[in-house]
Amino acid sequence: MRRRGFHKATLVDQGMGSESFSMSELATSIIIFAHGSKVAEANETIARLARQVARNSGCPALAAYLEVAQPDLSAAVADSIRAGARRVVIVPCFLVFGVHVREDLPRLVEKLESAHPGVEFLVSQPLEGHPGLGEILASRVRETLAAEAIATAGRRKG
Repeated sequence: MRRRGFHKATLVDQGMGSESFSMSELATSIIIFAHGSKVAEANETIARLARQVARNSGCPALAAYLEVAQPDLSAAVADSIRAGARRVVIVPCFLVFGVHVREDLPRLVEKLESAHPGVEFLVSQPLEGHPGLGEILASRVRETLAAEAIATAGRRKG
């Protein structure tokens, strides 16, 4: 198994564009890995994101959670393998390369690699450092300022 960076799992560089590889060269499954929340709607947001990733990538994608919510990473991987996956791409849905990505996820992936020796596990970068992140945040600022301008104009008329 190819290994570089990220402890024993493969950490995929952000610079690798979709034209550089074929997600279907192996039976690939994607897992969007998030913290998990007591708020069901927050977990559903991650599940919706996984469905969007599946549509955009052409590969099956599932949501998995570190704690509080289900399925956990082990269960999502087991579901992927039962469905025929031989390569699992884990995408940490965390804003920064903090303790969950730096320590918890590598420990979990190491256990998965031991439990499933015939499966290749790849781990992407978290959202930190993605070139589009600044534009996403700037877009939220523009939305907020536009909403405030509309609200202020409405208060002036009333």
